[in-house]
Amino acid sequence: MSPEKGMFDTLKELDTDILLFFNSHNSPFLDQFFFLVSNKWVWIPFYIYLAYDLYKRNRGNFLFLLIFIAFAITLSDQISSSFLKEVIMRLRPCHDPRLAGRIHLVNGYCGGMYGFASSHAGNTFALVMFLVLLHRTGSYSLKYILWPWAALVSFSRIYLGVHYPGDILGGAMVGLLSGYFSWFLFQKFIRYYCNKIKPDHVV
Repeated sequence: MSPEKGMFDTLKELDTDILLFFNSHNSPFLDQFFFLVSNKWVWIPFYIYLAYDLYKRNRGNFLFLLIFIAFAITLSDQISSSFLKEVIMRLRPCHDPRLAGRIHLVNGYCGGMYGFASSHAGNTFALVMFLVLLHRTGSYSLKYILWPWAALVSFSRIYLGVHYPGDILGGAMVGLLSGYFSWFLFQKFIRYYCNKIKPDHVV
C-alpha cells in the first residue's frame, strides 16, 4: 500500500469515526433540536432580521446586495449539489451499505444519495462570508452570532447522520469561496457602475 493510499484510508476512517461518535451520542431532545436546526424554513425569521439589519446599514444598495447575496448562495449551492455531488458521488452515511444499521436517523430523514459537498454548510457559510466581508471595517456585532450559527447548522448534518465531517468541511470551503467571490464582484460593481456605497465599505 502506497503512503498516499494509506493516508487517504486513514482520513476516511477518521471521518467515519467522528461521524459515528456524534451520531451515536443522541437523545430525544437532541434529535428534535438538531432536526429543527437543520430545517431551513425554521430560520426564516432569522433571515428576515438579517435582511432588516442589512437594509438599515445599506439602504442605498439594499436591492443590489440582495442580488449578490442570492448569487453567492446560488453559486455555492450549484457547485455543491449540481457539480461536486454528481462528480464525486460520495454516498451519504445513511445511504452507505457499510454503515447499515449503525446510523441513527431522526424521523427517517436521510436526504439525497450523495453527500459531498454539503449544501447546508456551503449556503450558510456563503451568506456569513459575504455579510462579514461587507461590514468588515465597521462595528458588526452580528458576526459573533453568524459564525456560530453557520457552524451549528453544519454540525446538525453530522449529528443527523446525513453528512460526514469531510462533506461539511468541503461545503464550508465552497461557501466561503463563493461568498468571497460574490463580495468581490459586488465591490467591482459598486465601484465602477454605482459609486453609491459608503467609502468604508469599499476596498
